Parts: sequence; structure tokens; C-alpha cells
Amino acid sequence: MTTVNQNEVKIPTRIEGKFKATVVCWFLGLGSLVAWNSMLTIQDYYYELFPRYHPSRVLTLVYQPFALGTMTVLAYYEAKVDTRRRILYGYIIFFLSTLGLILIDLGTVGRGGIEDYIGICVFVAAFGLADACVQGGMVGDLSYMHPDFVQSFFAGLAASGALTSGLRLVTKAVFDKTDHGLRKGVILFLSISTLFEFLCIFLYANVFGKLSIVKHFRKKAALEGSKTVTSDLAAAGIHTTYNENITDAKHKRLTNKELILKNKDYAFNLWFIYALTLSIFPGFLYENTGEHQLGSWYAVVLVACYNVWDLIGRYIPLIDYIRLESRKGLTIACLSRTLLIPCFYFTAKYGDQGWMIMLCSFLGLTNGYLTVCVLTVASRGYTAPEQNALGNLLVVFLLAGIFAGVVLGWLWLINNESF
Repeated sequence: MTTVNQNEVKIPTRIEGKFKATVVCWFLGLGSLVAWNSMLTIQDYYYELFPRYHPSRVLTLVYQPFALGTMTVLAYYEAKVDTRRRILYGYIIFFLSTLGLILIDLGTVGRGGIEDYIGICVFVAAFGLADACVQGGMVGDLSYMHPDFVQSFFAGLAASGALTSGLRLVTKAVFDKTDHGLRKGVILFLSISTLFEFLCIFLYANVFGKLSIVKHFRKKAALEGSKTVTSDLAAAGIHTTYNENITDAKHKRLTNKELILKNKDYAFNLWFIYALTLSIFPGFLYENTGEHQLGSWYAVVLVACYNVWDLIGRYIPLIDYIRLESRKGLTIACLSRTLLIPCFYFTAKYGDQGWMIMLCSFLGLTNGYLTVCVLTVASRGYTAPEQNALGNLLVVFLLAGIFAGVVLGWLWLINNESF
């Protein structure tokens, strides 16, 4: 085993393994949301089983308190939490919960009923717990590495939505005309998602931490006083030693409160981005857009359009001259998305499906673009332990925004006769 010392962590003139690490980050991002996006994408099946229980709204409302509550606790104790175990536990929970959804459906032969619905809610709550473990841990870990890793991870998050939507369209087309076709498609769909979760367990446990560029950044973080990387370095065959006097002499770490105050605009922007997006997606798309020529395909197509353009939006910041980095500009751009609320309302009431598809695409595009812009800029200028802490704190505000959006989404049901 080798030992981390100050001379080992000079910035390398040639970064080795950057492309491999970027690809692995993409798959890890995919795995951190593929289970939940699977739930969002098969809502047409759950509406057939539980038509009176508002599954797209209720399941999202079950998911978010567990994700937000767990993430808040983990962010508070971030400096003491073993990042490797946290992330691996998260992926394992994702794997077991997705497998559990398949077993529930197979065991009950897709009959529906309140008992099945409660069982599904339990696994959805587990998704929330796993999301907090994985997403906060990964964002914190990647925040002190290369900015492209954060971008790739969040592109993977969006890709999970695009992939699940694409798979859902394929399975719906293949099984739509067969006996119990919808159910067969969902089982195949969830099985593929389960395999992706298993892949992520393998990639994080055996591949990511052993890449040379990842080891470089983690050794640098260890020298700056980070103790969350100890297990990851040990798994890569590196023994860590800390020189607290050097760290303290150079920089006194900011507290969580100080980090939030210095980055309150970034925190608000993330909260607002997701509060607005989740107030519309997916509940409004399933329950408030009416009947159109696409029939049962309509909501599935809208969700697919959102997910594809969300993915595209997360790659746009890679182009330097159109990446938004101004703090004031980011806040103005986030607040301007408020105009989407009346646009969706009047389009659902008076517009046709073409306009709604365009709006969903724009909602996804701006969501992905602004998310990556905020998260790649916010962590600049801090030490590795501070970047890790700030990454965790920003994910707390992101999840708080999602939770607020889920709650606000119920307002669309006011004066809705089906409610």
C-alpha cells in the first residue's frame, strides 16, 4: 500500500483516465435515477390498476419526504460519513427495491388493490432513501474533481429519463396488442432497470475508484483534510495520512452555514428550478392535459419529450460560449421560467397536442441546462472538503425544490371534476 504525502498530489501535466471516468460517471448518474424514472414512466400501467389513487402524484409525494429527510441528515453529518459505503448502500437499495416491484407484480398477478398499492409505496419510499445516499454522495464526491464529471453525472441522470421513456415506448408498441400486454411490457421494463442498478454497483465498487485521475483527486482531497475518501482510497490500495497543521495553516474550513450564506443564490436557483418543474411534471401531464389524437400514448410521449430535451440541455453547457456563468444571469433565467405556468395552463385548456409537446420539450431543455450551469459553477474556489460539503448542501435544496413542486402540483386539481 502507498501513502498519501504532499508531493504526490501535484497537478498532472496529462490527465489520464479522464474519458473513462467521464463515461463511468454517466452510467452512475443513469443508475441513480433509472429506478425512479421507471416508476414515472410506467404510470399508465398504475393508472389502470389504481385509477382512484392518483398514482403519479401520490407515489411522488411518498418518495420525496424520504429523499429530502435522509439527504438533510446526511448533509449535516457529511464530514463524518463514509462516502464509499453510503453510495454502495444506495445502489444496493435501488437494486433490491426495483426487484421488489417486479416480485410484487408477479406475486399478485397484477390484480391491483390497496394492499398492492401500499407495497409499491414502501418500495418507492426506499427509492427516496437510496436517492439521498447516491445523489448527494456522488455530487459531493465529484464536486472536488473535474467539472466534466459533474456534468456527465447529471447527463446520466437525464439519460435515465430518456432511456426509460424510449424503452417504455418500445415495450408499449411491442406488447400493446397482446393479452395483458401493458403488464408484460412493464415487467420487462423493470427487469432492464434492475440490471442497470446491478451494473452501477459493480462500476462503483470495482472500476471508478481505481482510475488514476480519480485517485489523484481523492489523494489531493485527503491532503486538504477530507476524511470521507478514506475507504475509497483504501479500496484502491492507498493508505491515507493527514497533516492537519498544514491544512489549518492554509485554510480554515467554512461551516455549512457559511457555505449556504455564500451560495444562497445558487441554492435558491436549484430549489426554484425543480419546484417549478415538478409542479408540472409528471402529474399535470398525466391528469390535466385532456384527451387528444394520441390517446393512451399522449402522456407517454409528453414524458419522453421532456426527458429527451432534459438530456440535451445538460450537454449544452459543454459549449463554453453559451454556458451561463453569471450569478445574476442564472437567477434571472431561473425566475423567468415562471412564465411556463400560464403557458401550460392555457395550452392544456385551449391548445392542441403539438403546442403541449413543444412546451414539455422547452421545460426539459431549460431544466437540464440550468441545473448543470449552477452545479458546475458553484463549487469553484473552495477546498475539497468544502466542495464536498457544498455539493451535499446543494442537493438538499434540489430535493427540497422537488418536494415543493410535488406539493404545488396538487393545486392543478382545484376545480378538477375527477378529483
